[in-house]
Amino acid sequence: MISNLKDALLRIAELEEENAKLKQELEDYKSRKNAGRQKHDAKWMESYNDFAIKFAGGMTIMEIVAEGDISRRTAYRYKAYFDEIRKYEEKKKQ
Repeated sequence: MISNLKDALLRIAELEEENAKLKQELEDYKSRKNAGRQKHDAKWMESYNDFAIKFAGGMTIMEIVAEGDISRRTAYRYKAYFDEIRKYEEKKKQ
C-alpha cells in the first residue's frame, strides 16, 4: 500500500519501466514474420481458385497434384475448404 508521495513516485517509476519493457516486447511480436501456413491472402486465393475450377471440372486430386503447382497435402486442404463452402452454400439455399 502506498502511504506517501515518495512511495507513489517510486511505484510510478517501476510501472513506467515495466510498461516500456512490455511495449518493446509487443513491437518484437508485431515485427516477427509469421511461419507456417499463410492466411488467405491474394496468392492463396489465386491458388485455391485454380484448384476449385479444376476440381469442380472433374479432375481428381491426383491429377491436379501431378501438374506440380501444389502439393498433395495442400490439395487435400483445399478440398476440405471446398467441401465446407459447398455445405455452407447448400444450407443457405434451404
